[in-house]
Amino acid sequence: MNLLTPGYRVYLMINSVLLVLFAIACLFPIIHVLAISFSSKTAVNSGLVTLWPVEFSLKSYEYVFHNPNFVTSFLVSVKRVGLGVGLNMVMTVLVAYPLSKEAHDFPSRTLYAWFFVFTMLFAGGLIPTFLIVKAAGLMDTVWALILPGAVPVFNVLLILNFMRSLPKALEESSFIDGAGHFRTLWSIYLPLSLPGLVTVALFSLVGHWNAWFDGMIYMNRTEHYPLSTYLQSLLQFDNVNQANLSLEDARLLDNISNRTARSAQIFVAALPIMLIYPFLQRFFVKGIVLGSVKG
Repeated sequence: MNLLTPGYRVYLMINSVLLVLFAIACLFPIIHVLAISFSSKTAVNSGLVTLWPVEFSLKSYEYVFHNPNFVTSFLVSVKRVGLGVGLNMVMTVLVAYPLSKEAHDFPSRTLYAWFFVFTMLFAGGLIPTFLIVKAAGLMDTVWALILPGAVPVFNVLLILNFMRSLPKALEESSFIDGAGHFRTLWSIYLPLSLPGLVTVALFSLVGHWNAWFDGMIYMNRTEHYPLSTYLQSLLQFDNVNQANLSLEDARLLDNISNRTARSAQIFVAALPIMLIYPFLQRFFVKGIVLGSVKG
């Protein structure tokens, strides 16, 4: 049976054109920022740069890697991602595994599940959350950025559905062989749930790396800002703070424009996610689809 009917061919052609246009719309800002970061101060200020560097220069990247504020914020973000993703994954698995059991194995499962869903639908609000973080003594620490979101409920629901789709016979065989719940979780559920776990790990990683607002309200000292908060403040105030610059950095800054410096910092900040994503993409589609298919 030939499925490539004339109508289906037209659909494929229109769909392909729309996807290419969408891809160009997504890539254009990134390529433009990259081109500005590699261009000279004169070319950028004259508006000559679009998609290709003009008067190629590496001075903006030399300035970025000499900028102590950028390096400090980058290290804060790395620390936040390491601690935050690890804590998110541990809490996600420990919550999702018991909630994936049948009602006769865990009678209160529905009550606990609705408790977590309620927190996702009705958050506590900005001011109560801020007061709790302040009363707990977490201000100006990396834990203020991690602990309020330690249990990502959306990720819990994904892993919960993923675990419920696994064959129950595997769990029964494990119990017959004498294993307990922790052994069954470690040896059976976690290896089989790898695509789902990698997917939610990617969600947590991107979320922590790109989050900027919590850094703005929980951090009183700029040297404690994560990278996204530092970049947001840099863009908002539209200038580079020269108070902490060394003579060498001031000399470098004279040879580049603010737009060039900001573009280089934005691209360097986005680079880790762009490098990691291709390695995790093969798990991404499988992890989402398997958790949503029933029967």
